[in-house]
Amino acid sequence: MKMSKLFPSAFILLAICCLQAATALAHQHAPPLDREALLQGFEWDVDAAEITAEQVADGLYVLFGLGGNIAVSIGPDGVLIVDDQLPELAGRIKTAIKGLGGGDINYIVNTHWHFDHADGNLALGPEGSTIVAHKNARHDMAEGGMIDMVIAQYQQPPYPSDALPELTFTQDMALHFNGGEIELMHFSAAHTNGDAAVFFRKQNAVHMGDVFNNSGYPFVDVGSGGDVDGMIRFCEQTLEAIDQDTIVIPGHGPVTNYETLANYVAMLRTVRDRIQAMIDAGMSLKEVSAAKPTANFDAVHGPEAASLGFVNRVYTSLLGKQ
Repeated sequence: MKMSKLFPSAFILLAICCLQAATALAHQHAPPLDREALLQGFEWDVDAAEITAEQVADGLYVLFGLGGNIAVSIGPDGVLIVDDQLPELAGRIKTAIKGLGGGDINYIVNTHWHFDHADGNLALGPEGSTIVAHKNARHDMAEGGMIDMVIAQYQQPPYPSDALPELTFTQDMALHFNGGEIELMHFSAAHTNGDAAVFFRKQNAVHMGDVFNNSGYPFVDVGSGGDVDGMIRFCEQTLEAIDQDTIVIPGHGPVTNYETLANYVAMLRTVRDRIQAMIDAGMSLKEVSAAKPTANFDAVHGPEAASLGFVNRVYTSLLGKQ
């Protein structure tokens, strides 16, 4: 089965199911991919891609295409979206929103700076949408930088000024829009150092960006300030801020619920503790990978090969604290 079928929009690894650990490590120092090669690696055909929609609550929808899940709030104040995928899809995203009864996009919230969640800014920002993000995400968008996906790297270019967030926050902010409060929270460095969880209080829903990946193992972007302990903390604090009936929108994968997020946090804690114990015992990354610290979670989060990048980044995150 193709990787794109196993992990429909997963950012973690390119063509990982056919790679072994040695190959992954060998590719760490390969030249960065250009954008065309990156899209080919994900098997993303931007010309053929379709945008589909799911209504998750009154006035709240999720769009699926190529890249991160897009939450869409539609109501009397207009349209607010969370994340915007790729610029090539902007026209199709706008068409899908109009099909749901919406008009022009008034606000865009970026959950973080990675291309598969924020490159749509390049098309939508110049059209007048107001972009909102954590201040660190804006900094990274403005500067550009290397995204190390373990088996491949991508040098994300800096965004022009009209694609950058105009409004930023450090810990939290709220937008009062479409009859309810939309609250943005940054609990800690997690997937990156600029993640935002977006709470739709009226609909009892939360979009977590790539802090929560429901289509495979998560990616801890250590190079962007990501931290596995912070990812656990971010998820735990999100759980404290929601309830058993909250609609949970992950960065990738199907919309889900409190229980799935709680199970994800348990997996993170368990794998983190196992790898920390191996580091404390003096084991190398190669030895840790060979010990298969994710083995009992592979049935849920993907085949063994899919855990290699996750193990690598968790090890790297924890080793940096020694």
